[in-house]
Amino acid sequence: MTTPSRMAPRPRHSVHYPEIPFHGLLERAADQFGETVALLYDDERFTFRELDGLANSFARALRERSIGVGDRVLLYLSNRPEWIIAAFAIQKAGASAVLVSSALKLAEVRHAVSLTEPRVAITSADGAAVAIEAGLSDGLIVVDGPEAGSDGGGRALGADFWQLIRSHPGQRLELELDPTSCEAALCLSSGTTGLPKAVRHNHHSLLVGALQWKMALGLGPEDRLQTFTPLSHILGIANVAAGLASGSAHRLFARFDLDEMLRSIEQDRITLGIAVAPVAIAMANHPELESFDLSSLRYFNWCATPVTVSVAERFTRRTGVRWLTAYGATEAPVLTANPVEQPGHWRLDTPGIPAPDVEMRIVDLESHEPVAPGESGEVIVRGPNVMLGYLPEEANVDAFLPGGWYRTGDVGWMEEEGWLHLTDRVKEMIKVSGFQVAPAEIEGLLLAHEAVADCAVYGVPDEVKGQLPHAAVVKADGARVADEELITWAGDQLASYKRLRAIEFVTEIPRTASGKTLRRVLLDRFEARMRE
Repeated sequence: MTTPSRMAPRPRHSVHYPEIPFHGLLERAADQFGETVALLYDDERFTFRELDGLANSFARALRERSIGVGDRVLLYLSNRPEWIIAAFAIQKAGASAVLVSSALKLAEVRHAVSLTEPRVAITSADGAAVAIEAGLSDGLIVVDGPEAGSDGGGRALGADFWQLIRSHPGQRLELELDPTSCEAALCLSSGTTGLPKAVRHNHHSLLVGALQWKMALGLGPEDRLQTFTPLSHILGIANVAAGLASGSAHRLFARFDLDEMLRSIEQDRITLGIAVAPVAIAMANHPELESFDLSSLRYFNWCATPVTVSVAERFTRRTGVRWLTAYGATEAPVLTANPVEQPGHWRLDTPGIPAPDVEMRIVDLESHEPVAPGESGEVIVRGPNVMLGYLPEEANVDAFLPGGWYRTGDVGWMEEEGWLHLTDRVKEMIKVSGFQVAPAEIEGLLLAHEAVADCAVYGVPDEVKGQLPHAAVVKADGARVADEELITWAGDQLASYKRLRAIEFVTEIPRTASGKTLRRVLLDRFEARMRE
């Protein structure tokens, strides 16, 4: 395997971004690529022109319902073509889309509705009851209702999605929007440490993020990519939009299924894969991985969570497929990437150097003053892809520093040449007797043990030392290992204050849809056990 260069490639320069609304990416793709297949879903195929026409029809239906600039529309759907059609239609109508995962339950949807106050909801027949209970019975639009928007027993659920499309022409609306001031979408933050916030993006910030992602991945019209993470997450939006911007075909999955995803690489001749940590772990541990033909892949991209080097190297040893790493956030979709055009510089120990037009600093965790290269601190950024701000408004007080610098909440350090290294999250650092302990460091070590399939490290309150590191561990199939054996093995490679105080064996690590570990869930479970 080629050893990557430790020197940084040539610095990235500013890019000219078109002054068009976000949905202009779909319209340009329809004009440029026309009858080329844009989207594959099960056995369905949609061309770029078809997607644009369907979105135009639905946008006209929304305008007929008086939905326009200043309005918000809740999109509460699983991954499916209707999601993409509806998202672009909402923006074509001048409104903004409130993107809510179909996995969220009533209390979570109510929270999203109270934050964003949407006028209309678009959902499936299964999600209609939740949307109604959340207060959105008026103006409900339902996809795949059993009887054109009824519950099968004659009770109306709402207007039927496809009936509205069929009853409106597919010509584009002539609507003038200011891309820098008009809100385009609201995503929910991951909520790993508390209630999710609504992240507000305008058309320009989403468009910039999409074009930065296209550049980071090196996408062109000959490429085919996959998305199985929720479209409601910023990664899903960026994948779809980057595909539109490059004319790439896109295989969309309703949900993640490892074997189905690997078979699709064979059958659809996928040229690049995009994985989050749980997917990378599952692939690297697949007992029959070598039986799949992955020769069409240029690489796999690892994003959303820091790379576990041992897992990435295991996958590459077994398949020959390399990893291209990147880093972004819901609040700023693309922040760093390894240089896709220079494979000799790709590294696993870093998510790369700042993307074009992204300014990045590392600042002291308390004073917020910049620190020298090699010193650890919080990563702060600014650039044209950064969000407008949060809802609720009060969350913005701590989100930004003077000068428009967004606080990512990530802890890391930067090499003098610009390579970024991420170590953990500010709010998830474990403080043991005044020392900072990064959960990700211990997790990376545990994942290198052959008996560990997955794990998560979190801090438990302690009267003497403040906090103590604990771990939840999923054993590899057939593995036989005791907790004390793992604690000792890891402890031999760590400073004494980082030593694990307890390990609990579990069947699954709680994570968000994007793969981020829900450490607060593990702590809640620990505290519940202590109260028993």
